[in-house]
Order: sequence, then C-alpha cells, then structure tokens
Amino acid sequence: MVPLWSPETLQLARDTNRLLFVSIGFAACHWCYVMERESFDDFSIAKMLNGYFIPVKVDREERPDIDRQYMGFLQETTGGGGWPLNVFVTPDLEPVFGGTYWPGPKVNPPGRGACFVQILEIMSNMWKNQEDKCRESGRAAVKQLRQVMETEYRTVHARDEEDVLELEVLRDSYLHYRAKFDTKFGGFGDQPKFPVPTHLGHLLKLASYPLPVREAVGEDTCEDARHMALKTLECMARGGIKDQTGHGFARYSVARDWSLPHFEKMPVLNHPNYPSGHANELYRLNDNAQLLSLFVDAWLVKRLPLFEEMACDVAEYLTARPMASPLGGIHASEAAHSLPGTDNKRLQDGAYFLWTMDEFKSILTEEEVGVCATYWKVKEGGNTEKRHDSHGDYQGKNTLCVLEETADIARKLNKSQYDIRRIISNAKQKLLAYRDESRQGPALDDKILTAWNGLAISGLARAGVVFNDTFYISAAVKAATCIKENLFHGDSGTLKRFYREGPGEIPGFADDYAFLIAGLIDLYGATFDDKWLSFADTLQRTQIDQFWDVDNHAFFTTQADQPDILIRSKDGVDNAEPSINGVSASNLFRLAALLNDTGYEKKAKQTLVAHAGAIRGFPAGYSGMMSSLIASKLGMGNLVVSGQGAGVDAMVRRYHESVTPRHTLVRIGMDTQSEWLCRRNTFVGNSDPQLGMVQLCESGVCTILSKEDIEKLFLD
Repeated sequence: MVPLWSPETLQLARDTNRLLFVSIGFAACHWCYVMERESFDDFSIAKMLNGYFIPVKVDREERPDIDRQYMGFLQETTGGGGWPLNVFVTPDLEPVFGGTYWPGPKVNPPGRGACFVQILEIMSNMWKNQEDKCRESGRAAVKQLRQVMETEYRTVHARDEEDVLELEVLRDSYLHYRAKFDTKFGGFGDQPKFPVPTHLGHLLKLASYPLPVREAVGEDTCEDARHMALKTLECMARGGIKDQTGHGFARYSVARDWSLPHFEKMPVLNHPNYPSGHANELYRLNDNAQLLSLFVDAWLVKRLPLFEEMACDVAEYLTARPMASPLGGIHASEAAHSLPGTDNKRLQDGAYFLWTMDEFKSILTEEEVGVCATYWKVKEGGNTEKRHDSHGDYQGKNTLCVLEETADIARKLNKSQYDIRRIISNAKQKLLAYRDESRQGPALDDKILTAWNGLAISGLARAGVVFNDTFYISAAVKAATCIKENLFHGDSGTLKRFYREGPGEIPGFADDYAFLIAGLIDLYGATFDDKWLSFADTLQRTQIDQFWDVDNHAFFTTQADQPDILIRSKDGVDNAEPSINGVSASNLFRLAALLNDTGYEKKAKQTLVAHAGAIRGFPAGYSGMMSSLIASKLGMGNLVVSGQGAGVDAMVRRYHESVTPRHTLVRIGMDTQSEWLCRRNTFVGNSDPQLGMVQLCESGVCTILSKEDIEKLFLD
C-alpha cells in the first residue's frame, strides 16, 4: 500500500485497466491501524492487492476533497460512514463498491461473514467478468451524486439578491436545539455527545445581538439559548471529555454525562447526533481551536472563573509541546491509543489518560487520595461502564471527571474550599508529572494544516486581547508567520494545504483560505498590524478567483481545474468544522467594512442568498450563516479609532470585550502599522492618526462619534 493518490498512480490504473482500491484514513485512526496490521501487512493480501488492483492510500486531512467525494457515495449507498473509508473505483474514478473496516483473514476467516480477502476476490471477479456492468454502476452512482448536489445547491440567481432571509429563522434554529437539549447534562440528544462549537457559539451569542435581533427572536428565547450553551460548556469542562490531568478536550463523549471520551473502537459511526464520525482521533487541533474561541465568548458573557480557566487551558494545550511545532505552526492531532506499559505491545485506547486507584495511592498522599478520589469519581474497581469497554481495556481503570463541587467536599471533610482546591492543584501536578515520565504518549500527527491553523490563530488572538496576554497573541503571530513563510506563494497568492517535513504539493482548498482569512482578521484586531489584513485581502481575492461559483454564487470546496474530482460540492452546513461558506460570508462582510470594499459586501450577500432555500429548510444546520444574516439586515460599519488617550483605549477595550460587535474596528496612530490600510481604504487614509477620536464609517459616510454615541454602541 505504498502508492499515494497522484497523477502517475491514476494514469497507471488507466494504462493497466484495473480497479483502484482506495483506502482513506488519517494518522490517528484506530481502525485504519487495525486494518493495516491485519490485512495490508499480510503478504498474501498484499499480493492480491498488487496483482489485481491499483492500491492507493489517501490521508483525508491532506485530501478532504477525495474523502468528501467518496464518503458521499458510501453514505448514499449504505446510509453510514466512517474510517477507514475503503472504496473500489474504476480507472475513470467512478465508485463501484465501498465500505469501512473489513477484518483480516485471521480475525474473521472465510465462512464467518465477509472478510477483506473475500471482498477482494469478489471485486476482482466482477471487474474481470462484468467490467461493463461495473462501469455502468459507477456512472450511475456519480450521476446520482451530482443530482443530489445540484438539488441541494440549486440557488437563487443574482437578480433575486434582495430575496434575503428574515431574522425569524434564528428562532426556528433555536427551536430545533431546544427540542434536543439535555437539561441535566447539557448538550443535545443522548449519547454520543458532540460539542459542535459553531452551533453552541450561535446559541451563546443570541442574547448579545442588537435589539432588533432580540425582538425578532424573543428576549426569553435568546436568554434560554444562552443558558443551553453555558450549561453545556460547564458540563463539558467537568467531564472526562476534558483532560482533567493535562490540557485540552477530546473529540466527543460516548457517555451522556460527558464522563468518557471516545475510547471505544468504532469503525463506523452512524448516529443522528453526528452524521459522519471521527474514528479514534482523540485530541484534534480544529476542535480545541474552536473551543478556545467558544470559552473566551462564554467568559465574556458570564464571568465565571471556570470559563477563563478552560480558555487558558486550551490555549496552553495549543502552544506547548507536542502540539506546538518548532516552526511556529500547530500540529494536527494526537491519537487516542498508546502502549499501556513497556511490557505490553498492543496499543490500547485511553492508556495514557486512565488511572487506577493503586496509582493514585502510590503517587498521592493519603489526604490527596481522599479528596481527589471523591472529586474525580475514582473507584477501586474503576468507573467505566462495561458497555463502553468491549475489549476489556478499561477494567479496573478510571477516567477522571468532576463528580462533586469543591464546596461540597469541603463541607464533608470540614476543610475550607481554598484547602480543597490547593490539594487538587497539587495532585494534578503530581499526576501529570507521573504520566509524562512513566507513560508513552499518544502518537502525534505532526502535519501543519493551513485550515486548522487558521482556526487556532483566531482563538489565540481573541484569547490574547480578552485576557490581555501577549503570549497568546505572540503564538498566533508565530502560527500566521509559519503559514505565510512555508505554505504561501507570494507571486500567485495561493496556499498549500499542509506542511510536513517541507511544504506538501497539494494546493489549498476553500477551507484553507476561509479559515485562515478569518484568523488573520482576528489577528489584525489583536495587533493592529495591517500586514495581516493585507495578507487576508490577498487570500480573499484568490479564494474568489479559484472557488467562486460565477453562475449560482457561493464557494465551491475545490478548484475548477482539479482533474481528479468528479463533483464540485459546496459546503454550507456546520459540522465538526464550521462551514466554508458560513465562514466566507462572515469574512466578506468584515473585510467589506474594514476595507470599504463594496465588491466584498456584494459577494457576502450573494453567498447568503445562495443558501437561503437550504437555510429555510433546516436553519439549525446553518448556525455559521446567522451572523451574516444579521449583518445583511442591520449593516456593518467600520469604527476608525485614531490618536491616544484613556478614553480611546477604554473604547477599544470595550470593543474587544463585545461578544457580537456589530461593526469592525481599525486603529491608526499609536505606533500601529497602517500604511497599507490607509492606501486600501480612503476613509482610513483621510483620517488624522494623531487626533484622538472615534469615527463610524458606513454607507459611504464617516461620522465622528461623541462619548454618548460610543456609549450607545455598547448599550444596544
């Protein structure tokens, strides 16, 4: 399984007229690892693969377009999906048959159900004896997928641009989540529990939008939406989905109460809470980057120390080894599995993160054991349920989750809360030191992905300005610099997808541009260095040039000239990552205001209108579009802040602490770098950088704001 997806490999399939066997996975995928061990490393199977097929491996994080294309086929034909995603395709790349994990011959010998050897034999014979039928099936599958895509994204033409959604869809979205909300443990639905940050962020912000929005949705509705988001985040912070010893959050929880991260080895995840699962990739950059921004917003909404603690915890996770790269970028993910000890050679999920009571007793003092075993629900026989442990990996082990509040423990033990917190803090340090010294850490996927680093830049920049921490801002600058120096081609204005031991050859996709642009806009807001805004502007022009749908508007996920893609799709629904078009619409509205660019504003509105029908049909899936809907209704101006003084500084501070600022903000003077911005935006260029004042520029007019005007900006 050495060959990778490449023009040479695809040409070889055409020259030899063989089916391609395409196996799509990712570095931290457990079942990918199992299938490689059981099948791909088996000499007889390797001989079959190389003799009858063109075997190809694809990293879904490097080529999300290929993964999306064939995952769509698998979901349409089987109703489920997961990784490894294995699919047989014709030399013309049309899918014929697919599945996820297939057991090796020694695990599931012939006669006990389909194993990989049998599937290879069946597909080899079908291609040999019924090639025409296989090709016909592949063409039919592609035709069906195209019809689904065209139906989903058939859009309103530009002449109907004013047919914009009404604010009432915000309430329709809320009702969907209210019906699914778990009032006891937060989150939505039963188990497994997925914290989709874009949806939580939308609910969190509803009560902070201007009055016209709150009136359209209902004040009580907005407050309840906020409550659902805050309740969920509090429960997550205390659950096992949070690494209670170290830093960061796991992808999701298999338990309703967030107590157990996804350690269970699931080759296929087909659950209504989340349509296409992530098999065993435990701690991921994109999840934690989004949660960082979310906890920052939660702290701004409700100044609960827990939220600041969680935001700083995630920021620490992203900026420390092993996630932090020496280049300045941030690595992709850590696996869930690792070796449980030097004598055990079998990788086990959760081995690095689980604890026994005996370990607690050997590492901690008797007093610390008494407090911490109660605090984290640690038991002699372990606290994981057998139904989540089909392989027996967790027998006698505990996942740490907060069972009792420190105040309750203090009352029981007749101690002060301060003493209880001190004991827990000391115990954490001891446990973390023991874990780092005596356990093998999970495998690291050390790719630096452009899109995911863009999400991290946003989170770190916002955490830096809100918590007044220059280290976080510096980390965001380093990540942006890493991408610009290693994955950006200045002459063409284009990006590469990833860096690993050098820049990859794969060009950037639409999410690379959208997420990085968003990060750069936030980084400008944290530094007021216009080189980041200039970089964002360059990337925005490239994204429009390479991904914009001229006929029906909005952004495709792939470029038009990609030869190995059968279907150009559009991404509007928010899942584990925010939708490309949701982020892009927001970027365009913000850049339009920052740069006084009406062309960007027009495309922002066109992107929104292009998804209007889909949003009306299922508004809860389009949380990322809602801020753009509000911008299209209320408008978005640009605050130009110049000069210095306590009043000006206070105004900028209040702006940074706003969860849903209606306007963008630029600052000139005060040693800020703004020469490019002054040329790009004439309103900014015509302002006196030495004169301490605040102007609001919108609809082609700039107005100097009085103290009373500024106060109104933040009261509404």
